[in-house]
Amino acid sequence: MAGWREWVSLPDLGVDWVKAKLDTGARTSAIHAFDIEEYDRDGALWVRFSIHPWQRSDEGKVLATCQVHDRRTVRSSSGHSEERYVVLMDVRLLEHTVTAEVTLSRRDQMGFRMLVGREALRQGFVVDPGRSYLGGRPRRVVRRRNRGR
Repeated sequence: MAGWREWVSLPDLGVDWVKAKLDTGARTSAIHAFDIEEYDRDGALWVRFSIHPWQRSDEGKVLATCQVHDRRTVRSSSGHSEERYVVLMDVRLLEHTVTAEVTLSRRDQMGFRMLVGREALRQGFVVDPGRSYLGGRPRRVVRRRNRGR
């Protein structure tokens, strides 16, 4: 059982804490990414990008590289469509690690820097929309840092 919002980690990127919204209405997961650059690596398409894991903060920028899994047109909750890169990313949630399809998108105006969609949640999670942080929280100093400055 998971709450509608949880703290997750992205072990492949070295990100220990990201506050995420668990959204059964969204098919694919998404993360706030910027400075996205595609490049060729041994004949395969890869992307280099940056993420800000802390909400309302530009601190703690993480540089990442992932092989492109797909490109998809994604419609936002406001009805706007855009083509996004899709990468495969390990997401650790409630002591379980799942591989999720994650779209790269600017989410700096959104309430959460990461959204975990139903395809990832389908790998063993039930979401209770009336509860939060059932997987626990980081130490207070980490939570305060996440609030931004």
